Amino acid sequence: MPAPPRSVVILGGGTAGWMAANLLQRRWAGHGTKIMLIESSAIGIIGVGEGSTPQLKAFFDQLGIAESEWMPRCNATYKAGIEFEGWSDRPAYERYFHPFPTEVDGFTQPAFFYATRARRTGRNVPAHPDAFYLPTRIAREGRAPVAPDNFPFVVSYGYHFDAVLLGAFLREVATARGVEHMDARIAHVELTDEGNVAALVAEDGRRFEAELFVDASGFRAAIIEGALKEPHRPFGENLFNDRAVVAATPRSHGEIIACTRSTALSAGWAWQIPLSSRTGNGYVYSSRYIDQESAAAELRAHLGLAVDAEVRHLDMRCGRIERSWVRNCVAVGLAQGFVEPLEATALHVVVMTVERFLDAWETGDRDGFNASVAHRYEGIRDYLVCHYRTALRRDTDYWRDAARMDCLSDSLKGIITAWFTGADLEREVLEQGATAYPPQSWHCMLAGYGNFPDDSRLFPPAPDISPIDMAHIERFVSGCAMNFPGHSEALARLEETR
Repeated sequence: MPAPPRSVVILGGGTAGWMAANLLQRRWAGHGTKIMLIESSAIGIIGVGEGSTPQLKAFFDQLGIAESEWMPRCNATYKAGIEFEGWSDRPAYERYFHPFPTEVDGFTQPAFFYATRARRTGRNVPAHPDAFYLPTRIAREGRAPVAPDNFPFVVSYGYHFDAVLLGAFLREVATARGVEHMDARIAHVELTDEGNVAALVAEDGRRFEAELFVDASGFRAAIIEGALKEPHRPFGENLFNDRAVVAATPRSHGEIIACTRSTALSAGWAWQIPLSSRTGNGYVYSSRYIDQESAAAELRAHLGLAVDAEVRHLDMRCGRIERSWVRNCVAVGLAQGFVEPLEATALHVVVMTVERFLDAWETGDRDGFNASVAHRYEGIRDYLVCHYRTALRRDTDYWRDAARMDCLSDSLKGIITAWFTGADLEREVLEQGATAYPPQSWHCMLAGYGNFPDDSRLFPPAPDISPIDMAHIERFVSGCAMNFPGHSEALARLEETR
């Protein structure tokens, strides 16, 4: 087993850089590895309200950090899933909820999968996902997805948080555990004759040498692309969105809803992320279909803001580098790749990348690591592309072009074909193995839009279709939800235990 490197330099702070620093320190500090993170106070951080998948909870659990330590400091709230609104114009399918998994799903999900297949093959049975999943009920009742001690099932959940505050918190944790923090602006990446990274050279002439370098420099990708010239693979052919306009609004009165809300607009979609201090909002759009000022006006109108309310504009570059580990450099965060934030996968990929890199370092399987990271990006891409390709909205050129999109991977074609031909979608997803999302996610999206035969073509279920007892499912889901506290109550408990 190769020994850990004696020295690591991470270029770039922010959430991705400091997450990587903490994970590397946890695994390698006991072997004498010296870890330094370099960031420049002169370079701003893109700070908006962010959401996560349940992977972020696993990350904090690994580090031994309780929610009461970090959530109040980062204005964080709980997240049970994502609610999509306006992606479908089909009556009764104007919105749906994409839940995070729970152990309770085993009691209701088989009926949901059965119902969707029955409806796909023409039977008039209820098959909207919202009635079948506990997290949907938790969010819509203003509860937190934190299972009490008396509830005997695991409920996965993510978080909403202030990205700038989270990065600062993780910096404190990392430096307290031995990571060296350096404020410097890097002007040049020095390479050896063999093409490896020798040192990062600051504007003031300081040189920072290491055996391993981590590129967390954001879209600049200063090491992996700038110095090592690793090619970047753009995703613009089937992920149209390349810009965002963002605005914060005061926290609304009433209970905090434990979900991110995604609302389809004319040339993309708007997010709404509830923090304990404010609400983060943004409009992710395609510059091919709407200009910057019109997008800002549409967001202001969507939020009910004044026509001159302050907003910020961001550029996005959807795609990934070909290989994430090149010579003695591994890239994380935006330097590695970016798929639009529709399913909040950014930090999930950071954690996955670093953990797999640490394992690959021990085995020497660089090619396997690069392939696995690439497959994860492509799998996420497929799932996001399917959101647009199968959405039932046709009121603008943006949505009409999305529905006509034919640049699809073989994997995604197989999933879409299985759905519309009435085949076993669960089996298709599991047999593919490479998809980044489980069968639950695919069923919720495709059914949530209402991708079923027209109502006029549906017929009553014959005796070959087992009855679906929706009253029993309703009692079960609503009864389970009663065990969970109100969201504000759960957040108040965290404050009390700080």
